[in-house]
Amino acid sequence: MIKKVIGLSAGIILSAAGMASANGDQPTKFTVRIENTTKPDAFTASNGVKWSLAYSPGTAVVHTEKAPIFSAGKKDRGKGLEAQSEDGDPSMLAKSLTGAKGIKSVAVFNTPIGASAPGPITPGAAYETTINAMPGEHLSLTLMMGQSNDWFYAPAESGIELFKDGKAISGDITSQIMLWDAGTEVDQEAGIGSEQGLRQKGPNTGKAENGVVTKVADGKSYADAPSVMRVTIKPAMQ
Repeated sequence: MIKKVIGLSAGIILSAAGMASANGDQPTKFTVRIENTTKPDAFTASNGVKWSLAYSPGTAVVHTEKAPIFSAGKKDRGKGLEAQSEDGDPSMLAKSLTGAKGIKSVAVFNTPIGASAPGPITPGAAYETTINAMPGEHLSLTLMMGQSNDWFYAPAESGIELFKDGKAISGDITSQIMLWDAGTEVDQEAGIGSEQGLRQKGPNTGKAENGVVTKVADGKSYADAPSVMRVTIKPAMQ
């Protein structure tokens, strides 16, 4: 569950990014910011219960691998995405990715800006993390949709291209973020399921689904990332 992440340290960098390339170029440092732009009690369940949307701690992965975390239409690889998407715990996924083929760096972000301890970002709150990258490298992000059984926000499996025509990207990248269903736990109605986020009795307690990773397309606003969050990226130097 999201509460489980309290023991993690803020902004852990699990591997160093981007050694200087052969031509002497240095990696570019980027700041990535993820904001929860929703309002408290912005959603109403079918039973009339109002609920707020929160996002769990997550990972920021710099990579050259084409699909380092998941492949759409295929089963979860058992490398930690389940814990990320069901329980809001990115630690297993980060550990499994560190040092893997095509992975340049892995960072865990888990402490909201201005907070003194790790936790989810509730309406109005934000995470920030820094990464280093070279041209040709991509960024993947993962964080749980906290009022779900196994949904997570992430870009397409190939990640976000960090350089265009050799120049570091900058600005709003929310349009490249999507809501995914990990296919590992049977879904309940968002916001009220007994095996979701803060309501479950313990981690990994819901009914197994044995499905595949797919986009969430239920027509709700939370499935459209730009409607519920803002993700921006800023390089230290252009």
